[in-house]
Amino acid sequence: MDQGQNLTTIISMANKNQRRRTQKKNFNARPSKGNTGKAGKPNYAVKIAPKAIARTRQDIKNWNRALNMAKKAEDPKRHLLYNLYDEIAIDALLTSQIENRKLKALSQAFSLKKASGEVDKELTELIKNKIWLSELNKHILDTKYYGHSLVELSFSEEGELCTELIPRQNVDPTTGKLYPDYSEDKHIKYREVPEYGTWVLEFGDPQNLGLLNNAIPHVLFKRFAQSCWSELCEIYGIPPRVLKTNTQDPTMVSRGERMMRDMGAAAWFIIDEQEKFEFAQGVSTNGDVYKNLINLCNSEMSMLITGAIIGQDTKNGSRSKDQSAQEMLQTLVESDLTMVDQYWNSTVIPALIKLGIVPDGYTFAYEKAENLEQLWRMTTEAAPHFDIDYKWVKEKFGIEVTGVKQTQNTGNLNLNADFFV
Repeated sequence: MDQGQNLTTIISMANKNQRRRTQKKNFNARPSKGNTGKAGKPNYAVKIAPKAIARTRQDIKNWNRALNMAKKAEDPKRHLLYNLYDEIAIDALLTSQIENRKLKALSQAFSLKKASGEVDKELTELIKNKIWLSELNKHILDTKYYGHSLVELSFSEEGELCTELIPRQNVDPTTGKLYPDYSEDKHIKYREVPEYGTWVLEFGDPQNLGLLNNAIPHVLFKRFAQSCWSELCEIYGIPPRVLKTNTQDPTMVSRGERMMRDMGAAAWFIIDEQEKFEFAQGVSTNGDVYKNLINLCNSEMSMLITGAIIGQDTKNGSRSKDQSAQEMLQTLVESDLTMVDQYWNSTVIPALIKLGIVPDGYTFAYEKAENLEQLWRMTTEAAPHFDIDYKWVKEKFGIEVTGVKQTQNTGNLNLNADFFV
């Protein structure tokens, strides 16, 4: 009986030790080997501890504190800075400028080419219809604004590729550390894990803080100006009301309070008959000082993101200004496309080859953007002098051309070869 109990105790302890080892390895789970595309999932993104972020008023002091923490020589952390990025990203103008630039880049056509340079139309169309493609390109484009993106690839139960952005607050690209909880010092050096380059992809410059860092002061000052302007509107639009009464008589004070509440929603207060209240004489203004500050902040954010002020200056705006601004925006979009092209060929394509999604030897390339308006003008100018393929016109401009129209000579002179003899 004693031997049986001892054996049972030994088996129970062995099972407990096995469970402890299993739980300890869960955080460092590895995908199974092979390139069939149905390997296991790394578990880095799901291990990130969620944090409740209290929304408080932000100022330049918070910005400087976040910058100092992000640029520390030892154990820098960027969670304060990225929390501030998320806070200013709700600005309407900043959001619209970023989305305009990103959507123009995401709408550009691309192709996958074989080693011979031939475009694989079937594989290109197949990948174009995948959700993970646009999500991955968005994460790559976001490196312009956030400075860095760490993306984790995995497969769903249906075998579809999925992309998930590891929260930037938990990543320090300068030292290559991933913090499951950014309030603690426990970390993983993600550049040293076996999944790096296959399941875990890194984009951006580790030293770059992104364009949003330059937009922080403009958003903060804009909010300050809007807050002051709204208070000015409240004072001038609905001035406060004053009631003088005998404050020593509770009945009269109660009646005065009830009367002031029933008269409307404007601010009110009650003072004693012997007291005197006066408004301070400040600088007389109708809010132009706040309006000018808001316009300045909007202009600076537009110049930062799109390189120009597009469609905002309705007073001094013109068609030529907007056209030149659109050309500047297109230059920035082409720069973004070049960046996406480089990351695909250097980082994404090798990972997709290892996962068995793309065959070896393929390259990614965006189709060169064409100015259709200029091309159409050149086509119409060349039409009287050269024969133009109407099939090309239909494919390029979408015009249903059935053939070449025969022109009739309506002149009275018959200038043939014998006329000059």
